[in-house]
Amino acid sequence: MNETPRAADRSTVDPAEIARFEAIAAQWWDPAGKFRPLHKFNPVRLGWIRDHLTAHFGRDGSAPKPLAGLRVLDVGCGGGLVAEPMARLGAEVVAIDAAERNVAVARLHAEQVGLAIDYRCATAESLVAAGETFDAVLSLEVVEHVADVDRFLESCATLVRPGGALVVATINRTPQAFALAIVGAEYVLRWLPRGTHQWSKFVRPSELARALRPTGVILRELAGVAYNPLSDSWRIGRDLGVNYLAFATR
Repeated sequence: MNETPRAADRSTVDPAEIARFEAIAAQWWDPAGKFRPLHKFNPVRLGWIRDHLTAHFGRDGSAPKPLAGLRVLDVGCGGGLVAEPMARLGAEVVAIDAAERNVAVARLHAEQVGLAIDYRCATAESLVAAGETFDAVLSLEVVEHVADVDRFLESCATLVRPGGALVVATINRTPQAFALAIVGAEYVLRWLPRGTHQWSKFVRPSELARALRPTGVILRELAGVAYNPLSDSWRIGRDLGVNYLAFATR
């Protein structure tokens, strides 16, 4: 991490974060396990992503495979909870993660369900160095775990082809987020292991916008993802106080 910020191969990986997720990698596909929150709000955020990508690329969202012909990158893919639905929508999916165990779990699950996904143990920076580009780049619940947010977002943006799109999902740095995403999710409800999140690494929408501004990618929309404890459900709305989604285009 002593290289200059502009070095093409400079990694934004935080080894402590990678070790934390590798320790629970086997539970990615257990809807009642450590990744229960992702399973619960995955359908909501996937619907939002599908709608925005189909609208941006002029596709019929009701078609069986509306993303056919599009090359999509999932950065920080974990066990494949986003990569697999993108593949089912017809996209040619490349999915990367810095944790070897995550990639192994994701690859095995894709084989078991008969999906062709190009899983790699790699970083966004390594793909930039290789000159790869994509129609759409997705990075969901990853930004708050990297060592250098600006550099990571720059790398993700660089991977977006002209006319392409970038989707980012992360957590706002607010007292509300500390109460719900850390105290509530990790200590009260015990959805996640303690220490999964650090409030100081949460990213405000203004910080996300500032980081993207010099990359040539234009932030088009922000949407909140809020949890309703009474119905045990998630919904898309205007409240950006905790979880939020960002849609940007080049």
